[in-house]
Amino acid sequence: MTDGLVENLTVDTQDITFLVNKVFTIHSVTTGSERHGFRVRYNGQMRTVDSEAAYDQLSAGLKPMGLMPLFREEEGGQYILIINHRPAGKIGPIWVNVLLFVLTVFSVLLTGAQFGTVEVDAQMFSSLGGIAKFLLGGWPFAVSLLGILLAHEFGHYLVGRARGVKVTLPYFIPFPFSAFGTMGAFISMKEVPKNKKHMLEIGIAGPLIGLLVTIPVLLIGLNLSTLGPIATEMPEGSVQFLEGNSIIYLLAKYITFGELLPQPVSYGNLSPVLYWVRYFFTGRPLPLGGLDVQIHPVAWAGWAGLFVTALNLIPVGQLDGGHILSTLLGKKRAKTIYPFILGALILLGFAWQGWWLWAALIFIAGRYHAEPLDQITPIDRKHRILGIIALVVFILSIIPVPLVIIQ
Repeated sequence: MTDGLVENLTVDTQDITFLVNKVFTIHSVTTGSERHGFRVRYNGQMRTVDSEAAYDQLSAGLKPMGLMPLFREEEGGQYILIINHRPAGKIGPIWVNVLLFVLTVFSVLLTGAQFGTVEVDAQMFSSLGGIAKFLLGGWPFAVSLLGILLAHEFGHYLVGRARGVKVTLPYFIPFPFSAFGTMGAFISMKEVPKNKKHMLEIGIAGPLIGLLVTIPVLLIGLNLSTLGPIATEMPEGSVQFLEGNSIIYLLAKYITFGELLPQPVSYGNLSPVLYWVRYFFTGRPLPLGGLDVQIHPVAWAGWAGLFVTALNLIPVGQLDGGHILSTLLGKKRAKTIYPFILGALILLGFAWQGWWLWAALIFIAGRYHAEPLDQITPIDRKHRILGIIALVVFILSIIPVPLVIIQ
């Protein structure tokens, strides 16, 4: 329907058109319904380069009518969808967050206690005092790891609130008798971010603020750690594991100990560069008889922080990295990268089978990208630099082979 036919629309639509026309040159108008997912669609072009201000102006004008705009862009041009105002989702009771956090504290303390230095005997578990003493032995690990996770989640939470997005407090996931005692935490956004800038800021805040806590925790933990030999033979029924390297972790060990670790007995017929490239991506050959960090619980928490940062920054789908990549490149280009990320995870799965689980999860949900209300407003140079920094952090923190088992 063209401009000349706008007068044939209802009075309600004329009022909407009057507001849209202030910020948008209208080429055609299409009325819709609940079945179409919009009330009115306007094809055309923004009247101003400041589309962010235009969105705020139109949104404020439509709000009393119970409506809201969606700014969209495609190869054929720009368009505005007018939809019924979406009420923010309800935030659940806070006691759920508190209960999950308390359970996670106990779970992480239990894991930390298993790495701790408290002498354990059978009588210790015969009284509440003994059990408490055992659990409190895990406090260095628990404080370190929970501090990193809290920094990460509250980075998302505080920036989300600052940008006017209704978000929940973090939900922690206890996972007792595991390597970390937790499966991490998450927040839930109950509203859609206004534009690409806000979406990028919310997505990037968690990993970067978490990393700012992770680095000092890691360095402190490594200074509490010692170097020791890697056994050439393991007693029957026992295992030893070597935590994998990221570039950051490798550098942190070099800064602390002056060695690239784990240090093999020899590089064999390979140059050191080729040896480290192969070991970095395959965990082979096993550096039996060499030297490695006898990792302190605080350093283990720092390593976990790097691992969590890398997982969140995998640049696909609903992960933080997926939001960042789609903001930088656009949804269409981001989708073209998806099969390459999936293929890389499948290949890495031959060195560490846990990547196959991640590949399966990404295959199911990785093709879907979050969309802000305003997709027309571009990101500026400052936000583009922030996005590039996040992708560099992903490269520096990714651990291709997280664990190498020696039996």
